[in-house]
Amino acid sequence: MTPQTPDPLIDPNRAPSHAGVRRAAQKIAALLPPTPLLPLDVDGMTLWCKAEMLQPIGAFKIRGAWHRLTDLSADQRRAGVVGVSSGNHAQGVAWAARQLGIPATIVMPNDAPQAKLSATRALGAEVVLYDRPGGDDRDAIARALVERLGRTLVHAFGDVWVIEGQGSMGIEAAAQLSALANGKTFDTVVACCGGGGLTAGLALALPDTQVYAVEPEGWDDVRRSLLNGQIERVTNPPATACDALQTPATHPVNFAVLQARDVTGVAVSEYEIRAAMRLVFERLHLVVEPGGAAALAAVMAGKVPITDAMLVTLSGGNVDAALFADVLRGER
Repeated sequence: MTPQTPDPLIDPNRAPSHAGVRRAAQKIAALLPPTPLLPLDVDGMTLWCKAEMLQPIGAFKIRGAWHRLTDLSADQRRAGVVGVSSGNHAQGVAWAARQLGIPATIVMPNDAPQAKLSATRALGAEVVLYDRPGGDDRDAIARALVERLGRTLVHAFGDVWVIEGQGSMGIEAAAQLSALANGKTFDTVVACCGGGGLTAGLALALPDTQVYAVEPEGWDDVRRSLLNGQIERVTNPPATACDALQTPATHPVNFAVLQARDVTGVAVSEYEIRAAMRLVFERLHLVVEPGGAAALAAVMAGKVPITDAMLVTLSGGNVDAALFADVLRGER
């Protein structure tokens, strides 16, 4: 009998691919309704904003978490998973784990927004806190938990499945745009970027587009990495409201995709991010967190050329109420 060839799309040593993104999109489509693709008129052109804050966990991270956890073996599911996150990936992993009956432990910073900490615990995950301002190594803490508990690490961005799962947003958005605009296709993608999981996934999903990765000023290690041709780390970063985008460095699996697709990095200020948050509330009547507004901030600040076939990510809405109220009042 000829042995069966293993499925290359579940090979743990593979690189993320367009085929993998399409497979992830099929899995997400069977689980969740599409999030809205909303038109936003700017300077006589129409931007297309993907409202991922309307996911069950308030962010796109549910996509990568579901793709990863549904491909775990039976033994891996019984043992459980460990995640590392400031809150959105934490909720994605916790949500998927609860749906699948998988034990989950999430390593989270002690300065994460209370809304994200509470939501992660409410979904049934165990939360292990670390001191981000004090310089604790969150990845080392997660590795120690994986080794001690015999679990699978579900990294927030440096994971093949997570990258492909986040990229499912692009497949979904492309189908929506084609239906809404008589077969139109995107020529530009502007994505909020922390470690590069979403940006890499969208770059794979939409290979014929120009892709921009947008980070907060001082946390723009991906932008510097792309300029210098090697992975750079964040050093002496300033304070930022974008807790979801505070990653010290991208990973090789992400960087390889970003480099191959000639992605352009952009940095935005806290002022520009707050202005974008207010614009989303005033024009689209939605709540977006600081990190989730970074892509739109770059467009509105003139740092990315506007086209009428542009996908802009609004990637999360998990913001503490007091902070959001201050932003609306112009106090932050």
